[in-house]
Amino acid sequence: MARGENNVRHAQAPPTRAASAVYASLAAQVLCLAALVTFELVRGRSLAAQLAAFDGRPRGAEAEAVVGAVTLFAVLILLLGVATIACATAYTTWLIRARHVGDRHAPAGPVAAAWLIPGVNLVAPVLLVNALWRDSLPPDGRRRRRLVLLAAWWASWLTTLALVTVRLPLETPADGLTGVGVPELVALSAAALLCAATVREITAAQCAARGVAVPTLLRLRRPATPPESAPLGQAS
Repeated sequence: MARGENNVRHAQAPPTRAASAVYASLAAQVLCLAALVTFELVRGRSLAAQLAAFDGRPRGAEAEAVVGAVTLFAVLILLLGVATIACATAYTTWLIRARHVGDRHAPAGPVAAAWLIPGVNLVAPVLLVNALWRDSLPPDGRRRRRLVLLAAWWASWLTTLALVTVRLPLETPADGLTGVGVPELVALSAAALLCAATVREITAAQCAARGVAVPTLLRLRRPATPPESAPLGQAS
């Protein structure tokens, strides 16, 4: 058997299913946050005021007046937490498998270190994804597009992180139960959309480079080519 045929046979397939899991988990995370923001805007401030008036421990009729709202709030927080964990798991799985496409023995340690080490996780993840995209042999002329998309994704993610870790702790009880609002939802939605775009582009590039059928959701747009005209005198 030729060496090239052996490499093709043992090559890691592009992670198309893992990419789909990333899209689904990102959508779930955005929807859960949207539900929480809606609850905050509609009921959050009044519920926070009621709980403050009850000293956080309502009893009897007072408890009955808020138990439904408190339960709904707790469910929304739980769903957002589960969606966030699912999103992190799906993205990490995709990233590790995408790295294995070029190198079956690529260690998972750098991926974990890039995202978990404080300070390092502000820069390393986007550099890791940039290297992966570059090594995935994207179509010619897409270098600028790659850098712009990665920069936009990472800027929106850092904005989301700043809003959650810096702005929210400064909010007062009058701003609601958590303080989360439209700015956080907009930032997370932008980060999720751009993250999904980078996953889509990289996975589609890996499929194209290896001659693998590209799923419809992953197909890169290409300029339409006009149909070949039939020679004169020949029926079409």
